[in-house]
Amino acid sequence: MKQPVSLNGKTVLVTGSPGFIGANLVLRLLKEMTSGTVISLDNMNDYYDPKLKEYRLSLIEKEAKKSPVKHCFIKGSIADRSLVDSVFETYQPSVVVNLAAQAGVRYSIDHPDVYIESNLIGFYNILEACRHHPVEHLVYASSSSVYGGNKKVPFSTDDRVDNPVSLYAATKKSNELLAHSYSKLYNIPSTGLRFFTVYGPAGRPDMFYFSATNRLVKGETIKIFNYGNCKRDFTYVGDIVEGVFRVMQGAPQKAVGEDGLPIPPYAVYNIGGGTPENLLDYVSTLQEELVRAGVLPEDYDFEGHRELVGMQPGDVPVTYADSTGLEKDYGFKPSIGIREGLRKFAEWYKKYHKA
Repeated sequence: MKQPVSLNGKTVLVTGSPGFIGANLVLRLLKEMTSGTVISLDNMNDYYDPKLKEYRLSLIEKEAKKSPVKHCFIKGSIADRSLVDSVFETYQPSVVVNLAAQAGVRYSIDHPDVYIESNLIGFYNILEACRHHPVEHLVYASSSSVYGGNKKVPFSTDDRVDNPVSLYAATKKSNELLAHSYSKLYNIPSTGLRFFTVYGPAGRPDMFYFSATNRLVKGETIKIFNYGNCKRDFTYVGDIVEGVFRVMQGAPQKAVGEDGLPIPPYAVYNIGGGTPENLLDYVSTLQEELVRAGVLPEDYDFEGHRELVGMQPGDVPVTYADSTGLEKDYGFKPSIGIREGLRKFAEWYKKYHKA
């Protein structure tokens, strides 16, 4: 059973907005909530072109003008303890969704310090703030990367995830451990969400589908890792947001154990499509949709712009989500296939670059 959490009339803090998932979530909240306040917090760093974050923020501000909900954007880092404390003190958020994190498996190999700062220190600051303020539900982003080279598929939240193959994965597993301890010690209802390869319009340019599109448009060659033998559980951003939105409204229930101490109100779920796609099939679908949208010419020589290469350090060959827990507890299962999702991305890409 979940403890119902009403969002209307409440203050909701979304860190990592206007990042990719964060921006889409805030847009959903502005459309669905009938009253209350949404706080966006992000440091607008230059891990990728900040213009994309500015674009997403402009969409949020446009939607906020039509919404009965107040919206406030605060520029800053969750690694800044005094800022986080000040935001909680000033706005007293009832629901916190922590999506702010340094993303990317490969980037963590050469830039470990930013992962420690944002994903560990930053998340610790959020937990401490939740400890000292009455928060009804903390929802936070984990990642499918915690499963590492797990051979058993589909990946279940019951699987042991003690062998991360990247620092990024290690920080996300650490987030789950920290959240569990804070839930136990301070009775903070928390839910972690393991996202599986999120894609869609205005996504992260470092993600394969986006970076491949940029390279193809320039006439460059795209590298397909593991000689195309990777399988990924691609999840459309709309499905991710639907899952997060539902989870926000149902918190793990508080309860007391036989020892008189709190049973940690803690949960972790996978959010993934549940249908792993072969990387070469995904690339072929992307190419077809880029041609259909007019991003690339019909006679584009795709074979001449593909290069099959070996595995990258930190990558895993397969990701495959078992999302039955999410379906059982929240009645939701991702349903948008790659054809529909990549079509929306291709159409957005054409429109965005034309503008």
